[in-house]
Amino acid sequence: MSRGHDRHQERHHGLSLFGKDLVRRCSSHCELCDAQGVKLGIFEVPPVPTEPLLDHCTMICETCRAQIERPKVRDNNHWRCLNHSIWSSVPAVKVLAIAMLQNISEQERWAVELLEQVYLEPEESEWLDKLELP
Repeated sequence: MSRGHDRHQERHHGLSLFGKDLVRRCSSHCELCDAQGVKLGIFEVPPVPTEPLLDHCTMICETCRAQIERPKVRDNNHWRCLNHSIWSSVPAVKVLAIAMLQNISEQERWAVELLEQVYLEPEESEWLDKLELP
């Protein structure tokens, strides 16, 4: 096996150790859109640290993941749910929600209005400045 594959497997294993804690934290709901009864997966909020950290992980549904990773298929109306996520007490969720709002605010006035309500702690603001989504 290649080193890259081995590193990927190690990282995946490290992330899987957070699974139970993340499921408890999110109560089996997508942390962005609050969908329940759907398959959830761990999403690391960039920039990704060298070692997996629970504080950089969110549990999101496949719909949210697909729209984050493939902006061409993005349905901006799906993201109206972020009016709850931007107030999350979990910094990774809050920062990811705000980053998504920033991405769609160029096309959607309601996203701009939501962004005007946002309050960020200094460390959340720094994280948001470093975060790059596709």
